Parts: sequence; C-alpha cells; structure tokens
Amino acid sequence: MEMEKQLKLLNKPAVKTIKTIYGDIFDCVDFYKQPAFDHPLLKNHSFHPQMKPTLFKTEKKSENSSTTLLSRMWLKGKGCPLGTVPIKRITKEDLIRQRSMPPPENVIFDDRWATSNNNSEQKGIYSSSQGYKVHKYINSSSHFLLFAIAGTPINPNNKFAGGGMSACIWNPHVEGQQHSACRLKIQKEQDVIQVGWRVDPVLYGNTQTRLFTHFQAGNKHCFNILCPGFVIVNHEIPVDMLYDQVSHRGDNTSLEDEMGISRDLVNGNWWLLMEDNHIKVGFWPQRIFSSLTSFATDVEWGGVVYSPPGVPEPPMGSSFFPINDTTYDAYCSGLRVLNAKGETIDVDRVITHVDDANLYKIVDYPHARPGKFQHYILYGGPGENA
Repeated sequence: MEMEKQLKLLNKPAVKTIKTIYGDIFDCVDFYKQPAFDHPLLKNHSFHPQMKPTLFKTEKKSENSSTTLLSRMWLKGKGCPLGTVPIKRITKEDLIRQRSMPPPENVIFDDRWATSNNNSEQKGIYSSSQGYKVHKYINSSSHFLLFAIAGTPINPNNKFAGGGMSACIWNPHVEGQQHSACRLKIQKEQDVIQVGWRVDPVLYGNTQTRLFTHFQAGNKHCFNILCPGFVIVNHEIPVDMLYDQVSHRGDNTSLEDEMGISRDLVNGNWWLLMEDNHIKVGFWPQRIFSSLTSFATDVEWGGVVYSPPGVPEPPMGSSFFPINDTTYDAYCSGLRVLNAKGETIDVDRVITHVDDANLYKIVDYPHARPGKFQHYILYGGPGENA
C-alpha cells in the first residue's frame, strides 16, 4: 500500500503520453501538477511555465561547441505540448530496485590533504556536513564512493552563483549495484546540487548513459524528480534523458554536452541550463534550501564511481587512464564559475584529488589552448574490473 501511494504521488495524471525512440514512456503532466509542488515549502508558489532566470548573463562561447544531443529523442520529433512537462513513468519495479541505492555523496574536500596523482598510497579524509570525520580507506569493505575530481580551493568566503562545463559522454561498464558518473557539483555546507551523466542500473534499470540531476537540502535528497523539489519548465527535455550516442576511444569527434547551474540573482532560484544556447530545463527553488539560499562556496568537476562491499570498483570515464588526448580520454572542458555578480569567469586554479591512483587518474590543464574558458581536466581509469 505504501508503494502504491508513492507511485500515485510520482505518476501524475497525464494530459498526453509519449514515447522516445528508445522506448521510454513519458507522461506530459500539467505544469502546475508536477511532483515538485508536493514539497511542503512550495504549496503557495507563484511559479509559471514561462519562467526564466532574471538578469541572466552568458559568456562568449569557444569555437569548439558541444554536440546537440537533445533534439532527436522523441518518436514523433517533438516532446510534450506547451504548458505540460515530461515526467518519466515510474513502475513498481523501479521503486523496488531503487531501495538498494547507496547513501548520497555528501562530502567536502580539504586542500590540506589534496595530493598528486602519483601517490599510490592515498587515503582520503573527508569532512562530512554532519560535522564528523569520515576516513575512507582503499580496499575497505564499507560503502563508499571513489573520486577523480577537480574543485575550487576551499574557502568559506567563496561566493559562487553557479558553475559550468562541457562533459564528454561515455558509457563505462557497470554491473549490479555499481555506478559510474561524471558530474558538476555545487555545494554550501549540507546543501548540494549536481548535474551530469550517469550509468546506474539501480537508478535507471539498465546500463545506458543518462542525464541525471541530484539535490540535497539538509537531510532530504533525491535524484531527478523522485522526490519533490526540482521545478521543470521545459516541455521537451526530461531530466533523465538517455544519451543514444556516446564517445569511443580514437574517434575524431568526442560527443559532449554542455551543463550549467546558475543562480537567479533576483530570487535565488538555482537553474539547470543545457547545451550551448543555455536551454532552460528547470530550477531548484531557493526556499527548499537552508544553506544554498545564498551563494555556493564549493564547485567540483569530474568522475565518481561506486561499488557495494566486496565488489570490484567499476571503470570511470573512458575506462582507461588518460593519455593526454581528448579523442581517447574522458574530460570536462570549459571549467567555469559564476561570481557573485553572475558573471562567468575562468577557473585558473583547482585542487585535484584521486582516491586511488592505482585505479583512476586526473590530469589538470588550466590553459589547454589560448583564449577564455579553456580549462580542461582529463580523468578516468579501469577500476578493479580489468
């Protein structure tokens, strides 16, 4: 009965039901009846389908623009009607499977112990938002995530209104309860927002690469729209869409997608923006957060993997160590942050961190080529599956 109640909350009445070319079923739900508005703090809202960020500023793009991946997914060439939003149909099997999901990523890295990638004996020490230290040792039997990431230097006085990247899309091999992902993450204290691509059989029911979003507000967290909070405004782009084309090692053209999180300077809502032309997908309202009601203090880019106890760690990114060639390596390019004025600025310095350099590596290129927004990181590795 509890599961049936949850399904009813998640699967809202559909104005129209449509399919993607991959067979996914989406319900076109009236904007005002979407799951976000079940959040107790969003009951008395004034949001509407034509919402867009105010005082939104865009940077001049580089010549190397990302490939559009969102325009060909619908079976009949278009998404939901205006005034509705696409909500992926959730089944009972989805809910049963998702009960096995691990705890959320919720850590802040400290540059006092950020070390170089050639330290094969690295052991991570994390400062959790609950206020206690969590020691995560290589090859331990406890549940934990492994990272190959770059982040802004730790400074509690940082004021970031967002961040962005172009992420190269890959499909690393995972099995069972493993997952492998690339993400942009912004954080302040216990509040977190993430966007990226993810291969996760527990979350999605298969091993295809999909877009994902995640937020944590205090002790409440969820992926995509599996709990109330994220308000969708776009009638064509779902937050869990499938990437039908992925990069392959040695191809002349890597497949990318542009991802950004931007704070509305007027009302504090955090917007999800996609592709080169900054398509507005939706937003996390300011009022659902306790710390991200103001600016973020930390921005991170890179890869993360998970395996349950006793299971080898899965591959990350391209599934190979970087060889300093973007036609072979997984990467995040165009690393950038938004300052307190909403201006997009280059990231000149980052802290890189790898949990186990025997399994994964990260390479930082602050100025990969002349021009603005040319900061790259290359990351990835075979994990223990090889």
